[in-house]
Amino acid sequence: MKNVSMYMLSSFFLSIFGLLMVMMGMFFLYNDSVYMLDWEFITINSVLMTLTFIFDWMSMFFCGCVFFISSMVVLYSHSYMISDGNKIRFLYLVLMFIFSMFMMIMSPNMISILIGWDGLGLVSYCLVIYFQNFKSHSAGMLTILTNRIGDVAILLSISWMMNYGSWHYLYYLNIFEGWVFYLMILLILAGFTKSAQIPFSSWLPAAMAAPTPVSALVHSSTLVTAGVYLLIRFSDMLYMFNCNFFLILSLMTMFMSGLGANFEFDLKKIIALSTLSQLGLMMTILFLGFPYLSYFHLLTHAFFKALLFLCAGLIIHVMNDTQDIRFMGGISNQLPLTITCFCISNLSLCGFPYLSGFYSKDLILEVMTFDGSNFFIYFIMYFSVGLTVSYSVRLAYYSMIVGTNSYSCQSYFEDYFMNISMIFLVVMSIISGSVISWLIFSTPVFLMIPFFMKIFSLIVIISGLILGYEFSIFYYNINSYFLMNYSCSTFLSSMWFMPSLSTYFLSSGFLNYSFNLNKNLEVGWGEFIFSKLSFFYLVILSKFAQLYYYNNLKIYMISFFLFTFMFMIY
Repeated sequence: MKNVSMYMLSSFFLSIFGLLMVMMGMFFLYNDSVYMLDWEFITINSVLMTLTFIFDWMSMFFCGCVFFISSMVVLYSHSYMISDGNKIRFLYLVLMFIFSMFMMIMSPNMISILIGWDGLGLVSYCLVIYFQNFKSHSAGMLTILTNRIGDVAILLSISWMMNYGSWHYLYYLNIFEGWVFYLMILLILAGFTKSAQIPFSSWLPAAMAAPTPVSALVHSSTLVTAGVYLLIRFSDMLYMFNCNFFLILSLMTMFMSGLGANFEFDLKKIIALSTLSQLGLMMTILFLGFPYLSYFHLLTHAFFKALLFLCAGLIIHVMNDTQDIRFMGGISNQLPLTITCFCISNLSLCGFPYLSGFYSKDLILEVMTFDGSNFFIYFIMYFSVGLTVSYSVRLAYYSMIVGTNSYSCQSYFEDYFMNISMIFLVVMSIISGSVISWLIFSTPVFLMIPFFMKIFSLIVIISGLILGYEFSIFYYNINSYFLMNYSCSTFLSSMWFMPSLSTYFLSSGFLNYSFNLNKNLEVGWGEFIFSKLSFFYLVILSKFAQLYYYNNLKIYMISFFLFTFMFMIY
């Protein structure tokens, strides 16, 4: 009973805090004001150490969004983790995770950003290895080691900012000089590792080893969005430099994950790759010069992605912890409410008109069209959006439309607490796009572009739908595209071999090198010459000294006679 009350209590307080923060965000947005809370906790000579919080509409809305989603996830976890022996430990870890994100969002100071940033990395490791097996351990190591690169970049940027005089980044956003370039590179490196852009993409699907409520939290509004949020905050500085290289990397991430999701059969990995695709979209529009659009998509994406994961978690829960979509099918008869929520979040992800994803995605595509980028960027962007629809339709087809492929021993039930959290998120997935767009864009965005360009996003969505359906149909004696082009589909489905490159490729060389060093130096000649030889030498010396100490009179007499004899001979 104690554990139950803890989950309920945490969920209640998180939702209240989230509501309060959204209200405060509206207040700050209406008054166009920013508050900074500066707590000076130590002063030594002229060095000030301060903990600073920034309260403006951006941090408040994002924090309210994180707290609201967290409250729903904690309520959901009450049922999901009910049979787990360490469920109270799990709750504490989740709350630490939320607190780390809060520290990261609210800080304009690089030192306190590092506290939240490092906290996210460490707690995510603890959550990924929560189910203690070899696969979880490997995934956890890949997650934390990749994230450490970003942590080191933040540490280096802290030391680099010693050149300026304060760690408050707000003071330096409009400086254009040589030193700032290196700071920008370090910050982009940190953002790319945390948001899993190429070449650091392999940890994101691997982190699916965590329990599903954690995946819902990590992939909607916390860990992976921290990098995007950091770069949105530093966007004024980024636009002083040419960011085309990073723009291409973000586009490639979006394209690669969209392709990979069309070949994947693991339910959670498909949703993870769709998160990666959306992160690529946010980064792309950010590097094109529209930070508010990136932030807008960040918020709308958080709601429908959390909902998608919660629905997937319930499906996995009732399917005896099976994640393979080929075993699913016909679930819509057994889990009507869950599948309804699943479809709504899926359609929102696709950009179905008048759901939340449509408002941000369609606006991003139109602004990108209006921006006048080259054909390569234009094509890849629209093609990636088509791929999003394609894998979403494929996922829906495999899990719902196909006849039952499931095992015979299922226990289909829809849990009360799980459904409550889903219903709240469904409401947000429908209305959040329009509400947030009315709030943060005070003047309606009005773009005049040709009819074909205007309707092109809809054409791409419909073609993606047809493509997804074609990819999904599978029956006996069909000539499968995947089997006919096996080597190509292996390349595309394995994220362009990135997991292998960032694990075996990197680690095997270092492991062989360290093994040889150990064999030759540590337990070989090195030990013999430096350790054992010096030891023998010291032993002989000490024995001689001991002999000299015990027999000093004899030695004095003998040495005296010896010297006398030598003197007489001389």
